[in-house]
Amino acid sequence: MVSTTSTYSPDIVVPDARRVLGGRDFFSLWFSLSVGLMVVQTGALLAPGLGLAQGWLTILCGSVAGSLLLAVVGTIGSRTGLSAMSALKLNLGRYGAVVPAVLNILQLVGWGSFELVVMRDAALLLTDRYLGAGGWLANPVFWTLIFGVLVTILAVAGPLTFVRRILRRWGIWLLLAACIWLTWNFFSKADLAALWARPGDGSLNFAAGFDIAIAMPLSWLPLIADYARFGRGQAGVFGGTAIGYCLGNFWLMGLGVAYTLAFADASQTNALLLALAGAGVGIPLLLILLDESENTFAAIHSAAVSSGILVRLKVEHLSLAFGVLCTLIAWQVALAEYEHFLLLIGSVFAPLFGVVLVDHFILRTQHADHVAMTTLRWDTLIAWGCGVAIYHLLAAFWPVLGATLPALILAGLLQLVLGRLIAR
Repeated sequence: MVSTTSTYSPDIVVPDARRVLGGRDFFSLWFSLSVGLMVVQTGALLAPGLGLAQGWLTILCGSVAGSLLLAVVGTIGSRTGLSAMSALKLNLGRYGAVVPAVLNILQLVGWGSFELVVMRDAALLLTDRYLGAGGWLANPVFWTLIFGVLVTILAVAGPLTFVRRILRRWGIWLLLAACIWLTWNFFSKADLAALWARPGDGSLNFAAGFDIAIAMPLSWLPLIADYARFGRGQAGVFGGTAIGYCLGNFWLMGLGVAYTLAFADASQTNALLLALAGAGVGIPLLLILLDESENTFAAIHSAAVSSGILVRLKVEHLSLAFGVLCTLIAWQVALAEYEHFLLLIGSVFAPLFGVVLVDHFILRTQHADHVAMTTLRWDTLIAWGCGVAIYHLLAAFWPVLGATLPALILAGLLQLVLGRLIAR
């Protein structure tokens, strides 16, 4: 029997005996991770500016492009057997990989804390609306601690336990049922024709909306190899990841646009959560709330794995530490506008993986047993830095073009030129 404990150094290649996850497992994992209240909230950001028709088109384009990129990067983890940050040593060198590791840890702590805040606020809303509860059930500290303990336990248990024993057996079916119910409820109660004909207010154009929509799958790029390294084959990793994440991201983000336009009062705090509860979707909202713990688990677990190239501690111990940290941060903060946080993630990691894809599949195509012991690779760092600069220049001066895909493509092309010049 294959052990499902998570004690595995990020720098150790996962042996064949532990590569037990197939296409169905990756579909379940990435569909689950693409479904969550944060995804619905992201759809709500697009609703006023784009309207329903353009909002759904924007989300579809962002979901397809982002999921394909995510799946391609996942095959690198399956191919090398290394964690995400350790695989970057192939591209950036031993010391160069420290930079994305630190940035990744920062974004994951932010994500983990954001997720806990959303879960807390949703639990408070549900208990107040359906139970009329006071006392400790109305205390945000109580729910913060409850969800903080839950996601920390999941993170310490590790990805194999989570995927095989929870998601594949019953979690994926509950999520599908919740999504179907939310969809049916919207179409049965909303005036779709009126919403479809109503344009957005123009506060957001297609390119800016695309950058927000694609930021969700891009935020998983620095994490996916942490799970893909347990995959049985590259085809299953690619297909399961691409289909699962694209389906869930488009579905839930699209519902976020739809429910916001149909039922939400933008003047209220937590307007979307109130709209969902007011539209009679308490049970599906509860299921998605429980699923949110899986997204937080992934953030905490991967923060621990990323830290493994900086400090030599067990992944379980690091997961415990990051779970406590995210819980403490969530204890002190309220849910605020996080659009800028999403765009900042895109500005850093989209150009990085443009460089990584060109370097891995065109210039080098090295496997894990040839992990680059170069201390620092200036060509990839320069291409990455230029890509980040291009992103912010485009966002500031030519927003109509969008920034994510141009920065990714131009960073990759610059890496192609620099890599070939060095090879000569």
